[in-house]
Amino acid sequence: MTTPVLPSVDQLQELPLPTPPFSYLPQTWGWLVLLLIAVCCFAWWALRRWQRWQRNRYRRQALMVLDGLAADLTDVTQRLQSLRELPVLLKRVALSAANAQAVAALSGAQWQGFLTTHARQPLPEQFAARLFTLAYAPDAELLSIEPHEVQALFAASRTWIETHHVAV
Repeated sequence: MTTPVLPSVDQLQELPLPTPPFSYLPQTWGWLVLLLIAVCCFAWWALRRWQRWQRNRYRRQALMVLDGLAADLTDVTQRLQSLRELPVLLKRVALSAANAQAVAALSGAQWQGFLTTHARQPLPEQFAARLFTLAYAPDAELLSIEPHEVQALFAASRTWIETHHVAV
């Protein structure tokens, strides 16, 4: 008499999956058109974002310089130079953002008007006058400016650089 062979787990085989009775590909050309429209819309959106990012490069660079100037305020030897550089930085930003020939000649009330009209948020009343003081006042007068006033000037400058409106 022979002994029956018991099946083991090693003898099990995986059954092949049956092919589905339908195709997973779209059945009409309308889905392809919809996909092409979606891809074109995404490409247009990505191109516009890239162009905007390129256009705002001067803002990013100006903000990095402003951060460096703000960091130099804590150093006594660099404070005076940092205060002198703030009006220059704002003028450079304005020159790179708008009509350079028209902006280059602005000073005083016209400069304040330019800064105010291109700002999206209100600027302090004597902002341009304070910038004029930073640019041309004697060193002793600059060093006597209160730290909170300097911080307010730097904060207003940061806000203007970040949010000023440029006509395209």
